[in-house]
Amino acid sequence: MNRIGFIATSILIALMLLSSTLFVVDQRQFGVVYALGQIKSVITEPGLNFKLPPPFQNVSYIDKRLLMLSSVDTEPMLTAEKQRVVIDWYVRWRITDPSAYIRNVGLDENTGASQLNRVVRNAFQENVNKRTVKDLISVRREQLMEDVKHEVLGVVKGAKPWGIDVVDVRITRVDYVEDITESVYRRMEAERKRVANELRSTGFADGEKIRADADRQREVTISNAYRDAQNIKGQGDAQANSIFADSFGRDPQFAQFYRSLEAYRQSFAKKGDLLVIDPRSSEFFGAMQGAGSAQSGAAPRR
Repeated sequence: MNRIGFIATSILIALMLLSSTLFVVDQRQFGVVYALGQIKSVITEPGLNFKLPPPFQNVSYIDKRLLMLSSVDTEPMLTAEKQRVVIDWYVRWRITDPSAYIRNVGLDENTGASQLNRVVRNAFQENVNKRTVKDLISVRREQLMEDVKHEVLGVVKGAKPWGIDVVDVRITRVDYVEDITESVYRRMEAERKRVANELRSTGFADGEKIRADADRQREVTISNAYRDAQNIKGQGDAQANSIFADSFGRDPQFAQFYRSLEAYRQSFAKKGDLLVIDPRSSEFFGAMQGAGSAQSGAAPRR
């Protein structure tokens, strides 16, 4: 039993030693092998690799993919005309030389991102100071991004290379600081209100003009219609009078009788109408007393 236990223990120790000497490098990473704190080798190809067991050799990994760095601060920058603007940007970069990166920057990607953020920020500040707001929002912003990228590459690949490559620098937003933005919005709002009031005034004046013209046309139409109606009425009355005169001229007795009937109709238009007239002294009821008596001049009967 002691022999079996010894063999099992030996196998376990051997496996532990073997596992401590093997490591796998992923295709998305660099493998950096350290020997007593110094960089021994850099593994750039993915696969299974060997090293001495700790503490003689250790391994760490650094990301070899394309990394993204975005602006995190909102501190304004001054343009050539001393306008305070806020610029949002992002940088795409990658680690190309792990040895130089570890020696001059740090052991992980966050350290490099922090230092690169400072360099990009300074490059933007220097180039924005040379340009106006119009340049920042016009087609010249492409030139600004190229200048910033060129300046950043000059720093990271200078006398002490960082072991990184800056692939692209892009601006996502250019805006005034908050207090200036509020002032601009207030001016825009006032201008829009002025234009709206002007349009309302113009519309009200045009509306009054249209209403006045419509009223004038209405009065003209009514006047013309009244004139035509009176003209037609006059012509009708004249024609009626002519017909009456012609008819009455042919038979005066009938004309007198017709006029009496019209007088009776007008006098007794309502049920409550009442006339108090002495039949003996008035000829008003002559038509009701008989034609013979009216012609002979006899006194009307009661």
